[in-house]
Amino acid sequence: MKKPDYSEETRLYREGFRAICGIDEVGRGPLAGPVTAAAVILDPNHIPEGLNDSKRLTEKQRERLYSLIVESSLVSIIHVSVEDIDRLNILQASLLAMRRAAEGLATLPDYALIDGNKLPQGLPCAASALVKGDSKSVSIAAASIVAKISRDRLMTSLGRENPGYGWEKNAGYPTKEHLLALRDLGVTPHHRRSFKPVHNILYPFLKEENV
Repeated sequence: MKKPDYSEETRLYREGFRAICGIDEVGRGPLAGPVTAAAVILDPNHIPEGLNDSKRLTEKQRERLYSLIVESSLVSIIHVSVEDIDRLNILQASLLAMRRAAEGLATLPDYALIDGNKLPQGLPCAASALVKGDSKSVSIAAASIVAKISRDRLMTSLGRENPGYGWEKNAGYPTKEHLLALRDLGVTPHHRRSFKPVHNILYPFLKEENV
């Protein structure tokens, strides 16, 4: 399977762009926790070996690469809250996270490569969306690793504070363990109330009316 490379960045560099960042997000599907985005500007002379879509890497590989990325690159990490997810919807919250991640870089990018098929509004630079970008661009792959590690660590911390839901393992996704705990232990402040399994527990009478 083809691995991401630096060809997109090289093309942009030839067009005159210099601060080229990759942006990716993680956490659209969970029932709990924020949606997280990362923006990364790699140093073209110090690109960590082994960068790939975070989903294709083991936890150990992600942790190793995370350290290398943070040490050698410009990195911005943004968590958009459950409250904002419920207020905006998950798509808009994800786009907001990506825009804020670009804005949060110590050096503002002059071009952003963004995973997906939609561009956030209000980006501080020119940009293009790349479907499956984390398997095409090493900058996006790096962002996917940073976003996942950052969110997983946060969910592990929240899991310790809210035992029983298994967030240390499921990161807030709707696993069997999580759904059973939601039923037995109830809804926490970290759950997304606009998501159906959570909403149905909070408002069971509405569920019955819709049957």
